[in-house]
Amino acid sequence: MLNVLKLLLLFGLTAVAEIVGCYLPWLWLRKEGPWWLLLPAGLSLMLFVWLLTLHPAAAGRVYAAYGGVYVAVALLWLWLVDGVRPSGWDIAGAAVALCGMAIIMLAPRPA
Repeated sequence: MLNVLKLLLLFGLTAVAEIVGCYLPWLWLRKEGPWWLLLPAGLSLMLFVWLLTLHPAAAGRVYAAYGGVYVAVALLWLWLVDGVRPSGWDIAGAAVALCGMAIIMLAPRPA
């Protein structure tokens, strides 16, 4: 169970780093934010890439499973940062995506 929590935490941190790295340039471009937002955005995207390397599974499997966590974290971001409450359909979609992540990452594999 501890391994599952560590996996979810690592995926969650990875998703937040990616979202922040993309959100700050969006603020700069769409909301006329200050140019210096690009600096923490770049650092956040570097953190995102580094965090992806910490997963012990094969890269393609990590990328596939990460997509499920990204969906859920993006909807949480939508609610907490953008102030838009996710619909029941959004939550159902995130649940399906997380189930896919769990199947990909937690399936028994030969040693």
